[in-house]
Amino acid sequence: MNSDDSPRGFAFAIAAFAIWGMLPFYFKALEHAPTIEVIAHRVIWAVPVALIALIALGRTDDLRAAIRTPRMLGMALVTAALISVNWGTYVWLIQTGKAMDAALGYYINPIFNVFLGATLLGEKLSPRQWGAVALAMAAVVVLTLDAGALPIGTLLIVFSWGSYAYFKRALPIGPNQGFALEALILLPFALVYMGWILFQGTSFSAQAGALDWVLLVGCGVVTAAPLMLYANGAKALRLSTIAIAGYSIPTMIFLISVFIFREPFEGARVIAFPMIWGAMALYILEILRKRRAGLQ
Repeated sequence: MNSDDSPRGFAFAIAAFAIWGMLPFYFKALEHAPTIEVIAHRVIWAVPVALIALIALGRTDDLRAAIRTPRMLGMALVTAALISVNWGTYVWLIQTGKAMDAALGYYINPIFNVFLGATLLGEKLSPRQWGAVALAMAAVVVLTLDAGALPIGTLLIVFSWGSYAYFKRALPIGPNQGFALEALILLPFALVYMGWILFQGTSFSAQAGALDWVLLVGCGVVTAAPLMLYANGAKALRLSTIAIAGYSIPTMIFLISVFIFREPFEGARVIAFPMIWGAMALYILEILRKRRAGLQ
């Protein structure tokens, strides 16, 4: 546990959060490409980026040991499946003009993690934390009643990322090595899919122009780089700092969706988002209380 925040940690974290917050622009530029094909490229090109980073860090032995451990491979298969669902949902929401739904999911996610801690780990929640959970659930109910259906995209973001974080805690390997292992697990599926659509003659990549190819290959960098930057930043920052600063990501996505993509902010959203912001305020107040008490 960090007793203080270092400038180096801030630099890494800010870089990671800035990349994540600006990703809507990146995937909006690929809105004409099939979502599954974009995800396949994210996996394929993330592998060399992750491996180069491990070589530079001298941590390839950890990865080789993990590959030879069936239990670790099984656990990584679960986290790899969850992160692929998260990536796919996020890209699909951006491409279909629903970036605001993605922002909502990432606003709710920390509160969902608190709820998981209470239900799965037996952690006792404070009144503020219960208030945050109740407000978040109420916001989902408001959106559901207005639309006549569950906000599937938002809930997929919440459950996939929250479950990923939960299971990732049990993966006994460093974050950089763990990401490389997950990418390697997903690689055969991505390659088989790409081979199949090439054989079928339905591949977007086969007809893509130079700019599209730059963006597709760059998916590896924008996928791997922020995860590794975040992992290194988290080592040099207090948990409370990371938790509060993390809200900058959905805030950037929300602002981009409203002011750049011109997505409608009306109807039930005008009610649901302030409820989520209220839940966020309760969550942050509880973090600050624990910080003052020396718990984070």
